[in-house]
Amino acid sequence: MLSFSSRQRYFLYRGVTDMRKGFNGLSGIVRQHINHDLLSGDVFIFLNKRRDRVKLLVWDRTGFVVWYKVLEQGTFELPAAENDSLEMSWTDIQLFLEGIEIKSVKRRKRYRRVA
Repeated sequence: MLSFSSRQRYFLYRGVTDMRKGFNGLSGIVRQHINHDLLSGDVFIFLNKRRDRVKLLVWDRTGFVVWYKVLEQGTFELPAAENDSLEMSWTDIQLFLEGIEIKSVKRRKRYRRVA
């Protein structure tokens, strides 16, 4: 069963992705541009050129799972970053998938454990 949690890390690939890519094509992008362990259980996020489609790739202990969403209207926000990829929080991913502009959200002070 595919489920997402705050324990996972989320990596958004900021380049354009051909949505015809499957497991092998998406994992190739992770190896080339994100440089993160594919089998970590972390979630890798890809957008198409028009930003109306998103694919999430995750390893679930027995194999890869791809979650695919197509918007009927509107687009997904592409957060600003300096690199090809951007690590996002679980909260940001929820806002991202619901179409809420992340930079306009006001966050209240909360405890955060420093590593």
